[in-house]
Amino acid sequence: MNKKTNIPASIVTRDMDKIADVTGNVYESVSIISKRARQISVAMKEELNGKLAEFASTVDNLEEVFENREQIEISRFYERMPKPTSMAIEEFIDGEVGFRRLEEEDEQ
Repeated sequence: MNKKTNIPASIVTRDMDKIADVTGNVYESVSIISKRARQISVAMKEELNGKLAEFASTVDNLEEVFENREQIEISRFYERMPKPTSMAIEEFIDGEVGFRRLEEEDEQ
C-alpha cells in the first residue's frame, strides 16, 4: 500500500470549496472520499492482521514476552499512522483518486 508521510495525524480544517471543485458537488466529493477511506481502512486492517498473524502461536513459551513486545510495537506503529479518512482526503485533493459517474457510462 502506498503510504504518504506528509499527512497530518491530527485534526485539520479543510477548505470545502477545494473539495467540491473536483466534482462540482460537495456531497459527491464526500461520498467518493468515504468510499476511498473504506478501501484504505480495509487494506490497512488486512496488512496489520497479516503482520500480527506471524506471531500467532498455539504453544506457550518464554519467547512469548518478546513476541508480545514486537506485536505491541507493530500495533503502535499503525495507531500513529494518519487515519484512513485523512489519507483519502489528501489523495482526493491531489487528484490521485479515480472515479466515474454512472450517467457518463450510460451515455457511452
